[in-house]
Amino acid sequence: MIALFADLAGHRPWAAAALAAALVVFVVNGSRLAVIDARSHRLPNRIVLPWYPVAALLLAATALLAGDPWQALRMLAGGGILFSFYLLLHLVQPRGMGMGDVKLAGVLGMHLALPAWEYLALGTLLTFTLGGLTAVVLVLTKRIGARTAVPFGPFMVLGTAAALLIG
Repeated sequence: MIALFADLAGHRPWAAAALAAALVVFVVNGSRLAVIDARSHRLPNRIVLPWYPVAALLLAATALLAGDPWQALRMLAGGGILFSFYLLLHLVQPRGMGMGDVKLAGVLGMHLALPAWEYLALGTLLTFTLGGLTAVVLVLTKRIGARTAVPFGPFMVLGTAAALLIG
């Protein structure tokens, strides 16, 4: 995402401005949701749901102002794909993946898919790797039991942010 921003800033400043706005909203909402989920095991609809149209508008504007309408379609498809993947996980194991995580996945998928499909894959891999390793360490150090619920939202936000930074 850094390379995309740098490229846009040099050639398409309005697209770079739209992307910067989308990333500011990502940082604000993602941070809020990660803290709330870590404390309460909840991802409130009042934050997640309004984020969808804002992200869609800003990310689509980025793509269209950059002159790449396919990028906007990939962004929307990425949101749908990640939402569907998390929904499938929820349907298979409802106690393991909450609907808040499912809803958050869609908006994170839009951010990840905007630059390239590889970001979507990397963000998903990093999310599950970070969450899984943290859970293993907590179980091994006896800070939690094997059946203790661990909020997944912070790992979703962190995995997405990491993929967007290093992708």
